[in-house]
Amino acid sequence: MRFLSVWLVTLAVSGPALAGVVWRGDFETGNRSQYSGVQMVSADRLQVVTSPVAEGRYALKATVVQGDDPIDSSGNRNELFHLSNETAGTEYYYRWKVMFAPDYPSERAWQVFTQWHHDGCCGSPPVEFHVYGEEMRLTLTSSVTPWTAPLTRGVWHEFIFHVKWSADANTGFIELWHNREKVVPRTNLATMYAGTKNYLKLGLYRKDTIVPVGVVYHDAFIKGTQLADVLPPAPPDAGTPPPDAGTPDAGLPPAEPDPSTPAPEAPTSGGETTPGGTPETGESPPGGVPEIIESGTNTGIGCSAAGSPLAALALLGLLGALRARYRR
Repeated sequence: MRFLSVWLVTLAVSGPALAGVVWRGDFETGNRSQYSGVQMVSADRLQVVTSPVAEGRYALKATVVQGDDPIDSSGNRNELFHLSNETAGTEYYYRWKVMFAPDYPSERAWQVFTQWHHDGCCGSPPVEFHVYGEEMRLTLTSSVTPWTAPLTRGVWHEFIFHVKWSADANTGFIELWHNREKVVPRTNLATMYAGTKNYLKLGLYRKDTIVPVGVVYHDAFIKGTQLADVLPPAPPDAGTPPPDAGTPDAGLPPAEPDPSTPAPEAPTSGGETTPGGTPETGESPPGGVPEIIESGTNTGIGCSAAGSPLAALALLGLLGALRARYRR
């Protein structure tokens, strides 16, 4: 009886946590069935492979050859898409890993490897992770680039992207971790276009003037409502790091070591064409890198439901009555 009383009071006061994994696109089915569809010229352009992999047993190998244009668009592509239908006001964490082949082309033109596209027909996606020359970039609404980093080939890059979807720059925000280091603090930005919904696309989409074959690998995509939902479980023998271990960002464990992968090779020389910029039109270049401004205090990661203290007192009263009745 006492055990039951303690459990009921704890449940009433704490309440259930409203969190969880929303979707996985990690290819652990051994095929592309986790995704809504494909845009590809042939099956060999989007292959589920067993090597190299970042986590689990499978990963995606995306290949683009000049002329690959399955939807008669402004660029060349082979992509998967997931009709996730992110709507204004929703907030999620996304984690995934990407590796660029050792001979990945160096071109001063856009090469998109992950994007959240709007459900309208035309224009640049509101969120795109892309390569330009020897840089990886994150660009939003085709005009703001809050993050760039050197392109490194032959190693896995882990991204954790926290976003609140909104066309209002005062409401929408992003945070970004690269290899467990926070590289973009919480920053208010427009993350979608007004009156639209966003959906995920990954693979490779690039300007059609690029000649060399491009290969990029994707793995471990997961979407959740809290940061803890998208992080992989710690290995059994990981142990507890000392207090002064100095992890890159509080609350994030260090990234797991990558499986054996080919050593990075020197980048190949690229063309000298002007920036292609917006992928869907290929006309105007991406915007510059603005100063990143830390917004106000974060109101919390994810959400939880807490029971009322009055509910706990009511439960205690009920249990007291049950005890009295039991004594009689």
